[in-house]
Amino acid sequence: MDDALTENAEPEAVSEENAVEIEDISADTTEEITDVNEKTQELSQEPAAEEPAVIYPLIRLRGITKTYKTGAIETKALRGIDLDIEEGEFIVILGESGSGKTTLLNIIGGIDSVTEGEYLFRGESMVTADEKTLNTFRKDTVSFIFQSYNLLEDLTAKENLRLVTALTEGSIDPETALASVGLARKVDFYPSQLSGGEQQRVSIARALAKRPKLILADEPTAALDSDNGIEVLDILHNITKIEGCTTILITHNPEIARMADRVLRIKGGKIAEVTENKEPVGAFDLRW
Repeated sequence: MDDALTENAEPEAVSEENAVEIEDISADTTEEITDVNEKTQELSQEPAAEEPAVIYPLIRLRGITKTYKTGAIETKALRGIDLDIEEGEFIVILGESGSGKTTLLNIIGGIDSVTEGEYLFRGESMVTADEKTLNTFRKDTVSFIFQSYNLLEDLTAKENLRLVTALTEGSIDPETALASVGLARKVDFYPSQLSGGEQQRVSIARALAKRPKLILADEPTAALDSDNGIEVLDILHNITKIEGCTTILITHNPEIARMADRVLRIKGGKIAEVTENKEPVGAFDLRW
C-alpha cells in the first residue's frame, strides 16, 4: 500500500532557489564551452611553424656512378662520387687520362647521364629532369671551353660568338666579349688567322658572352705554350671572380692547381683527395 502510494506520488517541485542555481551552473558551463571552442578555433587558424629552408650548394653530387657498355664489356668510369661545389668557386680537377675527370665534367654540364646516383643543381634534380629542362640548362646556364677550341673555320671570331649570343637572352655583345679577352682588333679575323692562344681566347669569350653561372674547362691550356697558357688562365680566373660564376677546370698539370680554391684528385673513377688552397696564387705566379 505504501509502495503504491510512493510510485504514484508526483515529483517534488523544484524550489525557486534551486532553479536559480541550476540556471547559473548551466550558464557557467555554456560559457566555458564557448571559451574552449573559441580557443580551439584560434589555434586552428594560427599558421603552422615553418621548417627551416634547406640551403643547397650550387652543385651536389651523391653516389654518382657511370658505366659504359660495349657489347658484353662494361667500363666503370665513375665509382661513387660525392661532391659539393659552391657558387663562385674556382675548382681544379687533376687526374691521369682515363681517371674519369672528363666524364665527371660532362655529367655536371648535362651532356652525359649518370648510371646511378643523384645530381642536384641549385637543389633541382638533373637526373630526373626532362630533355627540355636539360636543353635550357645547357643553353643558358653552362658554358664549355675545350682543348680543341671548337671554332667554325668559315666564320670570323665575332660570328662564332654570335652563334651563341643569338640564342641566349641577356648575353654580352660579341665585340664587347672579345675585347674583354684582348681581341678588340681581331673581331673580324678567321680562326686560321689567329694563333692557338688567340683561338682559345675566342672560345673563352664565347663562353663568357652568354653570362653563364657555370664554366667547364676541359684541358684549356694543353695545346698552348706556357706563356699563352698562363694568359688564358689569367683571363679565365678573372672572369670567375669578376662575374661571380663558378669554374671547374680539368688538367694534367699540377702547377695549375695552385690557383684553385679547391683541388680534386681523381683516381680510378673516385675522388682520392680534396685539398683547399688557403692562399691561391695568380696565373702569372705559375711556372711550367
